[in-house]
Amino acid sequence: NPMKPSSNLDADKPQVTGQVLFRQSYPNGKLEALFDLNGFPSGSNQSGRAIHIHKLGDLSNSCDSTGGHYNPFNVNHPRHPGDFGNFYSKEGKIRKHKPNLLATLFGPYSIMGRSIVIHEQEDDMGKGNNKASLENGNAGRRLACCVIGISQNRYNPCN
Repeated sequence: NPMKPSSNLDADKPQVTGQVLFRQSYPNGKLEALFDLNGFPSGSNQSGRAIHIHKLGDLSNSCDSTGGHYNPFNVNHPRHPGDFGNFYSKEGKIRKHKPNLLATLFGPYSIMGRSIVIHEQEDDMGKGNNKASLENGNAGRRLACCVIGISQNRYNPCN
């Protein structure tokens, strides 16, 4: 599904759009993702943006109803299956291929039907010395989100 900006943001926040495409060829294979996102401020000295999988595919209250991080093994952040770290925009865009992800599209721990959330701030990778750091990396407000579903999109990560 296309990425939609959060409707709960102030007008001066980035209006992020785009998509995240996942591919996994077989149940024990590695998951890979292609991030293709637009709408970030251009210019130098842009901070990183945290991107995570959240446990619910519920957009009834925009990105705020996606729940916390998807954490099926009850471990501290940043060891959740959908903790992707920080992404840096170039000319207002994020284009990134990530291979060998911990998440899966198959079995009881599938991420299908959950959500992707792009955050306003950088992920402190669990080093913030507070409770929120171990839950969500102090990544701040939610800029955009989408539900992980099945699509017809095919991609070649070599592009």
